[in-house]
Amino acid sequence: MKKMLLGLALLTFLFSCGQKETADLILTNARVYTVHEKQPRAEAVAIRGDRIMAVGSAEEIAALRGDSTTVLDLGGRFLMPGFIEGHGHFSGLGNSLMNLNFLKSRNWDEIVAMVAEKAKTAKPGEWITGRGWHQEKWDKIPERNVLGYPYHDELSAVSPDNPVILRHASGHGLFANKAAMDAAGVSAETPDPAGGEIVRDAAGNAIGMFEETAMGVINQAYEAYLATLSEDEKLARWHRGIELAEAECLRKGITSFQDAGASFEEIERYRQLAESGKLDLRLWTMIRRPYAEMKDKLDGFPILNAGNHFFTCRAIKAAVDGALGSFGAWMLAPYNDKPNFTGQNTTPVSELEQIAGLCLSHDLQFCVHAIGDRANREVLDIYEKTFATAPEKTDLRWRIEHAQHLDTADIPRFKKLGVIASMQAIHCTSDSPFVIKRLGEDRARYGAYAWRSLLDAGAVVTNGTDAPVEDVDPIPSFYASVTRKRLDNPTPFFPEQKMTREEGLYAYTLANAFAAFEEDEKGSIEPGKLADLVVLSHDLSQCSEDEIPETKVWMTIVGGQIKFERAEK
Repeated sequence: MKKMLLGLALLTFLFSCGQKETADLILTNARVYTVHEKQPRAEAVAIRGDRIMAVGSAEEIAALRGDSTTVLDLGGRFLMPGFIEGHGHFSGLGNSLMNLNFLKSRNWDEIVAMVAEKAKTAKPGEWITGRGWHQEKWDKIPERNVLGYPYHDELSAVSPDNPVILRHASGHGLFANKAAMDAAGVSAETPDPAGGEIVRDAAGNAIGMFEETAMGVINQAYEAYLATLSEDEKLARWHRGIELAEAECLRKGITSFQDAGASFEEIERYRQLAESGKLDLRLWTMIRRPYAEMKDKLDGFPILNAGNHFFTCRAIKAAVDGALGSFGAWMLAPYNDKPNFTGQNTTPVSELEQIAGLCLSHDLQFCVHAIGDRANREVLDIYEKTFATAPEKTDLRWRIEHAQHLDTADIPRFKKLGVIASMQAIHCTSDSPFVIKRLGEDRARYGAYAWRSLLDAGAVVTNGTDAPVEDVDPIPSFYASVTRKRLDNPTPFFPEQKMTREEGLYAYTLANAFAAFEEDEKGSIEPGKLADLVVLSHDLSQCSEDEIPETKVWMTIVGGQIKFERAEK
């Protein structure tokens, strides 16, 4: 705020002294939605360097034009702050763009066929990887199945010489073929790890599905394979994934990305990219490692605004449970469709308490993945207990990532404790076909994706996609937040919990900025803030519901530079 006021004072001083400051870029003839309550609408924006210089009418902004000013007539299009992805996995998104992608696969047969094609060109022993499938979203159930999961036989038949890992859309399970299970030494005697399950048939044999922490059994074998590749090969692949992730985000109007979990090695790579000017969008990253690894490595954190505000790392990520789709969400009462089972506690509460202490002592935010109502209650309890040890710290902005299924008694606690509900609206409509099946009518109605209840209780609610769990595109997630509808089903999922248009836009911009302590730099169109903007084909604040999914990104601007421009005008 102080920086913006100083910027305005400087402009006033320069004009009063007769030194006319001119803009580098003017965007005019636009429907400007600022997400700034004191000036909610405008017609034009002036940019100087990487900052917003002025916002106002077309006539007012035209006065800032100089001989070298570029003027873009937006033809009445919608101009708003750039979308901030509130919770995603950046390198994971890059990987998903290089590997098999099953987000649109309609059934197991299509997935097996895709793997069969890939196996034709794979070298013997090369691992085949993919992600995005979800058994609850298929148009037909495999004839042989356990809890809807197929047996590995067909997958093993089409790829006998190549181990296969197919990660669940949620990221909380994976499917492996026989070659992968053999490489991992999986047998009927292999025990289930704490917080996970190897799904088995009635005879006790693994069918190929590994839930939650059981994924580690296969992941260890995959990591051993990766260790045989050269460091140069692995690094080149990582950089290629980052380039693809950047391009995908910019193409979809995202100017900042909150990365929900990176290793120390990745964090250092991001810092180097930012400081060398090689990042095209802004990254805000959470460390994700076990307590034992982090406790002696946090000197130098947080990292704030490296590379001219292109990289920040000021949070730690952990997970207390898994995902609803893979029966991993930790619930207070059993699943309706898996009696006597309440989900998985994937990280011991005692370890989460230790990590909370690290966050408090190093001025880092704590961001804990919690999906089930038991999981959310446990995290709120940990936060409340930790906050009580440092009552002088009143603006910590700790977050619960997902906060999907809540007991109604816990909803007011978010506001009371100042905990941010970091949610992903697209999960609501994506999961809606199976939520009632898992939880029953009452839990689904009153506690599932309860945005309205949280907002009415005064909580800060943000939005994102959890990419690559879902497509990183903000438009479908915004549509979900304000309609609670799927495109293939006009019946909304408990519409009483939807957001207003204003709340939906705020959740994807200024709320996300606030959740990262960045509201003074981004999230709204105000003089002095970073010039991170997106131009859209439709006015999301007032177009018809049917027009929202048709909205196209026309231009993405980061720091006053056009990073994406739609070819078709």
